[in-house]
Amino acid sequence: MQAKKSVLITGASRGIGKAIAYEFAKQGYDLYLTCKNNIPLLEQIKSDVEKTKSPAKNLPLNIESTTDDPKIFTPIHCHIFQCDMGSMKEVEQLFSSIPSIDVIVNNAGISHVGLLTDMTEEEWQNVMSTNIDSLFYTSKYGVPKMLQKHQGKIINISSVWGNVGASMEVAYSASKGAMNSFTKALAKELAPSNIQVNAISCGFINTDMNSCFSAEDLQSIIEEIPANRVGEPEEVAKLCILLAQAPEYLTGQIITLDGGWIS
Repeated sequence: MQAKKSVLITGASRGIGKAIAYEFAKQGYDLYLTCKNNIPLLEQIKSDVEKTKSPAKNLPLNIESTTDDPKIFTPIHCHIFQCDMGSMKEVEQLFSSIPSIDVIVNNAGISHVGLLTDMTEEEWQNVMSTNIDSLFYTSKYGVPKMLQKHQGKIINISSVWGNVGASMEVAYSASKGAMNSFTKALAKELAPSNIQVNAISCGFINTDMNSCFSAEDLQSIIEEIPANRVGEPEEVAKLCILLAQAPEYLTGQIITLDGGWIS
Protein backbone atom coordinates (compact mmCIF):
# COMPACT_ATOMS: atom_id res chain seq x y z
CA MET A 1 0.00 0.00 0.00
CA GLN A 2 1.32 3.41 -0.97
CA ALA A 3 2.17 5.65 1.98
CA LYS A 4 -0.22 8.50 2.68
CA LYS A 5 0.89 11.94 1.61
CA SER A 6 0.85 15.11 3.67
CA VAL A 7 0.37 18.77 2.82
CA LEU A 8 1.19 22.01 4.61
CA ILE A 9 -1.31 24.80 3.89
CA THR A 10 -0.52 28.24 5.27
CA GLY A 11 -3.26 30.75 6.01
CA ALA A 12 -5.83 27.95 6.09
CA SER A 13 -8.44 29.31 8.50
CA ARG A 14 -10.74 30.79 5.86
CA GLY A 15 -11.25 31.66 2.21
CA ILE A 16 -8.98 30.00 -0.32
CA GLY A 17 -6.82 28.28 2.30
CA LYS A 18 -9.84 26.70 3.97
CA ALA A 19 -11.18 25.43 0.64
CA ILE A 20 -7.77 23.97 -0.19
CA ALA A 21 -7.67 22.17 3.17
CA TYR A 22 -11.02 20.49 2.58
CA GLU A 23 -10.08 19.51 -0.97
CA PHE A 24 -6.81 17.87 0.07
CA ALA A 25 -8.66 16.03 2.85
CA LYS A 26 -11.09 14.66 0.25
CA GLN A 27 -8.08 13.35 -1.64
CA GLY A 28 -6.78 11.53 1.45
CA TYR A 29 -3.88 13.79 2.44
CA ASP A 30 -2.92 14.35 6.05
CA LEU A 31 -2.99 18.07 6.82
CA TYR A 32 -0.74 20.59 8.52
CA LEU A 33 -2.64 23.87 8.73
CA THR A 34 -1.51 27.29 9.94
CA CYS A 35 -3.09 30.61 10.74
CA LYS A 36 -1.85 33.74 12.45
CA ASN A 37 -4.81 34.48 14.75
CA ASN A 38 -7.86 32.31 14.07
CA ILE A 39 -7.12 29.04 15.87
CA PRO A 40 -10.83 28.39 16.65
CA LEU A 41 -11.51 28.37 12.89
CA LEU A 42 -8.71 25.84 12.35
CA GLU A 43 -10.10 23.73 15.17
CA GLN A 44 -13.42 23.54 13.31
CA ILE A 45 -11.68 22.47 10.11
CA LYS A 46 -9.75 19.84 12.08
CA SER A 47 -12.99 18.52 13.55
CA ASP A 48 -14.58 18.35 10.11
CA VAL A 49 -11.77 16.68 8.19
CA GLU A 50 -10.91 14.13 10.86
CA LYS A 51 -14.38 12.71 10.32
CA THR A 52 -13.25 12.01 6.77
CA LYS A 53 -11.85 8.60 5.88
CA SER A 54 -9.32 8.17 3.09
CA PRO A 55 -9.24 5.05 0.88
CA ALA A 56 -6.54 2.57 1.84
CA LYS A 57 -6.53 0.60 -1.42
CA ASN A 58 -6.88 3.20 -4.15
CA LEU A 59 -10.66 3.14 -3.81
CA PRO A 60 -12.74 6.20 -4.75
CA LEU A 61 -12.97 8.40 -1.67
CA ASN A 62 -16.40 8.52 -0.06
CA ILE A 63 -16.28 11.45 2.33
CA GLU A 64 -19.68 10.46 3.74
CA SER A 65 -18.55 6.96 4.66
CA THR A 66 -18.68 6.00 8.32
CA THR A 67 -17.17 2.56 7.97
CA ASP A 68 -14.62 1.67 10.63
CA ASP A 69 -13.02 -1.15 8.67
CA PRO A 70 -9.29 -0.29 8.80
CA LYS A 71 -8.68 -2.52 5.80
CA ILE A 72 -10.72 -0.18 3.62
CA PHE A 73 -10.34 3.28 5.13
CA THR A 74 -7.69 5.12 7.09
CA PRO A 75 -8.33 8.31 9.07
CA ILE A 76 -7.27 11.77 8.02
CA HIS A 77 -4.88 13.40 10.51
CA CYS A 78 -5.05 17.18 10.81
CA HIS A 79 -2.45 19.15 12.75
CA ILE A 80 -3.08 22.85 13.42
CA PHE A 81 -0.60 25.57 14.35
CA GLN A 82 -0.75 29.24 15.21
CA CYS A 83 2.18 30.67 13.27
CA ASP A 84 3.19 34.02 11.83
CA MET A 85 4.53 32.88 8.47
CA GLY A 86 6.49 36.13 8.21
CA SER A 87 8.58 35.13 11.22
CA MET A 88 11.58 32.94 10.49
CA LYS A 89 11.75 31.76 14.10
CA GLU A 90 8.11 30.70 14.17
CA VAL A 91 8.35 28.91 10.81
CA GLU A 92 11.46 27.05 11.98
CA GLN A 93 9.51 25.91 15.06
CA LEU A 94 6.60 24.88 12.85
CA PHE A 95 8.76 22.60 10.72
CA SER A 96 10.31 21.03 13.80
CA SER A 97 6.84 19.52 14.35
CA ILE A 98 6.50 18.25 10.78
CA PRO A 99 8.43 14.99 10.28
CA SER A 100 7.71 14.65 6.57
CA ILE A 101 5.98 16.71 3.89
CA ASP A 102 4.96 16.07 0.27
CA VAL A 103 3.19 19.31 -0.70
CA ILE A 104 3.55 22.89 0.51
CA VAL A 105 0.80 25.37 -0.40
CA ASN A 106 1.94 28.92 0.34
CA ASN A 107 -1.44 30.60 0.68
CA ALA A 108 -0.97 33.00 3.62
CA GLY A 109 -1.23 36.53 2.34
CA ILE A 110 -2.53 39.99 3.13
CA SER A 111 -3.39 43.04 1.09
CA HIS A 112 -3.25 46.79 1.71
CA VAL A 113 -5.54 49.17 -0.13
CA GLY A 114 -4.57 52.83 -0.23
CA LEU A 115 -2.21 55.36 -1.72
CA LEU A 116 1.43 54.30 -1.59
CA THR A 117 2.42 57.69 -0.20
CA ASP A 118 0.06 57.16 2.75
CA MET A 119 1.49 53.74 3.56
CA THR A 120 3.68 53.43 6.65
CA GLU A 121 6.93 51.51 6.76
CA GLU A 122 5.34 49.03 9.18
CA GLU A 123 2.42 48.40 6.81
CA TRP A 124 4.82 47.88 3.88
CA GLN A 125 7.00 45.46 5.85
CA ASN A 126 3.95 43.55 7.08
CA VAL A 127 2.76 42.90 3.52
CA MET A 128 6.21 41.89 2.35
CA SER A 129 7.00 39.62 5.29
CA THR A 130 3.68 37.80 5.06
CA ASN A 131 3.49 37.53 1.27
CA ILE A 132 7.09 36.99 0.19
CA ASP A 133 9.44 36.40 3.17
CA SER A 134 7.20 33.47 4.11
CA LEU A 135 8.07 31.73 0.84
CA PHE A 136 11.75 31.84 1.75
CA TYR A 137 11.07 30.42 5.21
CA THR A 138 8.81 27.55 4.12
CA SER A 139 11.22 26.62 1.35
CA LYS A 140 14.30 26.86 3.59
CA TYR A 141 12.84 24.43 6.11
CA GLY A 142 10.51 22.41 3.87
CA VAL A 143 12.75 21.60 0.90
CA PRO A 144 15.24 19.53 2.96
CA LYS A 145 12.36 17.28 4.01
CA MET A 146 11.35 16.87 0.36
CA LEU A 147 14.92 16.13 -0.65
CA GLN A 148 14.88 13.13 1.68
CA LYS A 149 12.19 11.64 -0.59
CA HIS A 150 13.61 13.08 -3.81
CA GLN A 151 10.16 14.44 -4.62
CA GLY A 152 7.75 17.20 -3.65
CA LYS A 153 5.40 19.92 -4.84
CA ILE A 154 5.40 23.60 -3.87
CA ILE A 155 2.33 25.59 -4.89
CA ASN A 156 2.24 29.35 -4.41
CA ILE A 157 -1.07 31.25 -4.40
CA SER A 158 -0.41 34.41 -6.40
CA SER A 159 -2.56 37.07 -8.05
CA VAL A 160 -3.11 38.59 -11.49
CA TRP A 161 -1.94 41.86 -9.92
CA GLY A 162 1.52 40.30 -9.75
CA ASN A 163 1.52 40.41 -13.55
CA VAL A 164 -0.13 43.74 -14.33
CA GLY A 165 -0.25 45.68 -11.06
CA ALA A 166 -3.21 47.30 -9.34
CA SER A 167 -3.65 50.97 -8.49
CA MET A 168 -3.99 51.50 -4.73
CA GLU A 169 -2.45 48.07 -4.12
CA VAL A 170 1.19 48.69 -4.94
CA ALA A 171 2.67 46.68 -2.07
CA TYR A 172 0.39 43.70 -2.71
CA SER A 173 1.11 43.80 -6.45
CA ALA A 174 4.86 44.03 -5.83
CA SER A 175 4.78 41.08 -3.43
CA LYS A 176 2.88 38.91 -5.90
CA GLY A 177 5.21 39.88 -8.74
CA ALA A 178 8.10 38.82 -6.51
CA MET A 179 6.26 35.58 -5.77
CA ASN A 180 6.03 34.82 -9.49
CA SER A 181 9.76 35.38 -9.98
CA PHE A 182 10.50 33.35 -6.84
CA THR A 183 8.41 30.50 -8.27
CA LYS A 184 10.22 30.43 -11.60
CA ALA A 185 13.69 30.69 -10.07
CA LEU A 186 13.14 28.07 -7.37
CA ALA A 187 11.59 25.72 -9.92
CA LYS A 188 14.83 25.79 -11.92
CA GLU A 189 16.90 25.26 -8.78
CA LEU A 190 14.88 22.27 -7.59
CA ALA A 191 14.06 20.57 -10.90
CA PRO A 192 17.16 18.31 -10.74
CA SER A 193 15.91 17.14 -7.32
CA ASN A 194 12.48 16.18 -8.70
CA ILE A 195 10.68 18.93 -6.76
CA GLN A 196 8.18 20.98 -8.77
CA VAL A 197 7.31 24.61 -8.02
CA ASN A 198 4.29 26.30 -9.60
CA ALA A 199 1.95 29.18 -8.81
CA ILE A 200 -1.73 29.93 -9.31
CA SER A 201 -2.35 33.52 -10.38
CA CYS A 202 -5.84 34.22 -9.08
CA GLY A 203 -8.24 36.74 -10.52
CA PHE A 204 -11.18 38.08 -8.53
CA ILE A 205 -12.06 35.35 -6.02
CA ASN A 206 -15.01 35.49 -3.63
CA THR A 207 -13.13 35.91 -0.34
CA ASP A 208 -13.11 38.25 2.65
CA MET A 209 -10.12 40.05 1.14
CA ASN A 210 -12.45 41.42 -1.54
CA SER A 211 -15.30 42.31 0.82
CA CYS A 212 -14.15 45.94 0.70
CA PHE A 213 -15.79 46.40 -2.71
CA SER A 214 -19.26 47.92 -2.86
CA ALA A 215 -22.05 46.18 -4.78
CA GLU A 216 -21.62 48.75 -7.53
CA ASP A 217 -17.86 48.21 -7.75
CA LEU A 218 -18.36 44.45 -7.77
CA GLN A 219 -20.85 44.64 -10.62
CA SER A 220 -18.43 46.79 -12.63
CA ILE A 221 -15.69 44.20 -12.14
CA ILE A 222 -17.98 41.31 -13.13
CA GLU A 223 -18.89 43.12 -16.34
CA GLU A 224 -15.20 43.06 -17.29
CA ILE A 225 -14.83 39.30 -16.68
CA PRO A 226 -15.69 37.18 -19.76
CA ALA A 227 -16.97 34.38 -17.49
CA ASN A 228 -19.47 36.96 -16.14
CA ARG A 229 -18.88 36.02 -12.50
CA VAL A 230 -16.28 35.99 -9.77
CA GLY A 231 -14.31 32.87 -8.99
CA GLU A 232 -14.91 30.68 -5.95
CA PRO A 233 -12.29 29.44 -3.44
CA GLU A 234 -13.25 25.85 -4.28
CA GLU A 235 -12.11 26.42 -7.87
CA VAL A 236 -8.67 27.47 -6.67
CA ALA A 237 -8.61 24.39 -4.45
CA LYS A 238 -9.40 22.06 -7.35
CA LEU A 239 -6.57 23.57 -9.39
CA CYS A 240 -4.26 23.07 -6.39
CA ILE A 241 -5.08 19.36 -6.42
CA LEU A 242 -4.37 19.18 -10.15
CA LEU A 243 -0.94 20.76 -9.59
CA ALA A 244 -0.20 18.46 -6.66
CA GLN A 245 -0.92 15.47 -8.89
CA ALA A 246 0.46 16.90 -12.13
CA PRO A 247 3.22 15.27 -14.20
CA GLU A 248 6.68 15.99 -12.84
CA TYR A 249 7.63 17.77 -16.07
CA LEU A 250 5.27 20.62 -15.14
CA THR A 251 7.28 23.15 -13.15
CA GLY A 252 8.07 26.86 -13.09
CA GLN A 253 4.61 27.81 -14.34
CA ILE A 254 2.36 30.71 -13.31
CA ILE A 255 -1.12 29.42 -14.12
CA THR A 256 -3.80 32.09 -14.36
CA LEU A 257 -7.29 31.40 -12.98
CA ASP A 258 -9.37 34.49 -13.70
CA GLY A 259 -12.35 33.63 -15.94
CA GLY A 260 -10.55 35.25 -18.90
CA TRP A 261 -10.42 38.63 -17.14
CA ILE A 262 -6.76 39.57 -17.51
CA SER A 263 -5.16 36.42 -18.94
